[in-house]
Amino acid sequence: MGFEEPTPIQQQAVPVALEGQDLIGQAQTGTGKTAAFGLPMLNKLDKNQSAIQGLVVAPTRELAIQVQEELYRLGKYQRARIYVVYGGSSIGKQIEWIKRNQPQIVVGTPGRILDLMRRKALSLKHLKTLVLDEADEMLNMGFIEDVKEIVATTPASRQTLLFSATMPPEIRSLADQFLKEPAHVKIEAKQMTADLIEQFFIKCRDDEKFDIFTRLLDVQMPTQAIVFCRTK
Repeated sequence: MGFEEPTPIQQQAVPVALEGQDLIGQAQTGTGKTAAFGLPMLNKLDKNQSAIQGLVVAPTRELAIQVQEELYRLGKYQRARIYVVYGGSSIGKQIEWIKRNQPQIVVGTPGRILDLMRRKALSLKHLKTLVLDEADEMLNMGFIEDVKEIVATTPASRQTLLFSATMPPEIRSLADQFLKEPAHVKIEAKQMTADLIEQFFIKCRDDEKFDIFTRLLDVQMPTQAIVFCRTK
């Protein structure tokens, strides 16, 4: 699988999750947390059971796709059936795929998961492992009520793994409501940028951002650039 040694979050979270205990993991993106929850989830999978046994709820389509791809890589020798669902794509085709292939693990965004549940296309009655990935981002994007509705339909016997870079009061309340005596794992953020990257910022009003941004492009004329946006 390409692993040489576990990352700190994997080293601390995997043994806890393998024991079946609920878990709160504080870790930044890029720390290897997908494997930290994915390996224990795959370990519990009954390959002979054609039912959804694992569910990963993620805030964005891009993250959901990334998680699904990583889980597929981790579970390919088990031939685990893993599917990703998200808005902006044909729900009819997703329903058709689910009926035809009967996935064992589903990764998706809160809104689309709820849509599929309401249409009786997703049943969580056999769920063993629930993962809430980047819970603070789901809070920031207004998905927490959807998440609560999803969690409320899952079996009480499930294992819940919650990952969040930060722990605002709303996320602590969510954990208190749905997790059972969870273990806590916190990985301190390392230096966020490389030494060779020069950084600067421009303080401005919201309504000035786009004009300043386009002006910077005109002045700097970068041959390559990456623009990070909050949402789609």
